[in-house]
Amino acid sequence: MEHLLALITKPDNVPILAIVFLLPYFTWLSFSQGRKNDRAGTPAEAALKDKVYVWPYLCRNEFICAIIILLILAVWSITIDAPLEEPSDPTKTPNPSKAPWYFLALQEMLVYFDPWIAGVVLPGLIIVGLIAIPYVDINPKGKGYYTLKERPFAIATFCFGFIILWITLMVVGTFLRGPGWNFFAPWKYWDPHKVVPLTNVNLSYKFGIRDVLTANVFGFVVVAGYFALGPIFYLWKKRSSEFLQELGLVRYIVVSFLFLTMLSLPIKMILRWVWNIKYIWVSPWFNI
Repeated sequence: MEHLLALITKPDNVPILAIVFLLPYFTWLSFSQGRKNDRAGTPAEAALKDKVYVWPYLCRNEFICAIIILLILAVWSITIDAPLEEPSDPTKTPNPSKAPWYFLALQEMLVYFDPWIAGVVLPGLIIVGLIAIPYVDINPKGKGYYTLKERPFAIATFCFGFIILWITLMVVGTFLRGPGWNFFAPWKYWDPHKVVPLTNVNLSYKFGIRDVLTANVFGFVVVAGYFALGPIFYLWKKRSSEFLQELGLVRYIVVSFLFLTMLSLPIKMILRWVWNIKYIWVSPWFNI
């Protein structure tokens, strides 16, 4: 536990500790407000009852919040020393070498994906997905007020992506990753000489495929079949779903691609933990 206690008391990790305590509170607050609005009657009526003008009410509250945040940051910077370390020494490499706290989720993704996927493709798709939201969202309800009943899929997707796939990975990378980026339980000693046997194999090996070309084709078929689940579901449910008909094929493909890409991270994590599978698609140019 001494390493965990040392990490908790480090100035670098103050933001993560704040997130761990503040995130459950604000999550509960938003959900309780959404349930309150849902019980107040129709969403339109609830929105009209709580109608508030931006000026001066919202601007005044934002100005007060900005002053409070500046005061907290000023007190924080005075009472806690900056986490500066000694000058870099090429003969003494820190183990583990960790990124800043806001990049630890990306560093944790590197365990399960190639660097170009974890460091470039996935963060880029997050930005693309946020940009695409106004163009793929056709639901006129739930805008301008909190609601759970009108936005179950959007809220569930956001909570899963932000809390599970980002905050959780950040906490794991901070408190549970030790020397050699090995996983250590909070009560275990951080042994810098710990050796983990490399038993990870590719998915093609599990099916007895040893030829490079065959493994490449096999991986392509598996990945393409996974992302084809979205269009297949659309064609299957299109006639019986007015929502899918209104959404359209193009917008649905964008949504399904981003959603399946998000789910690929926990799928790869489970494959790595349970069956020691490292890559699904192995090619001479990239690995997935």
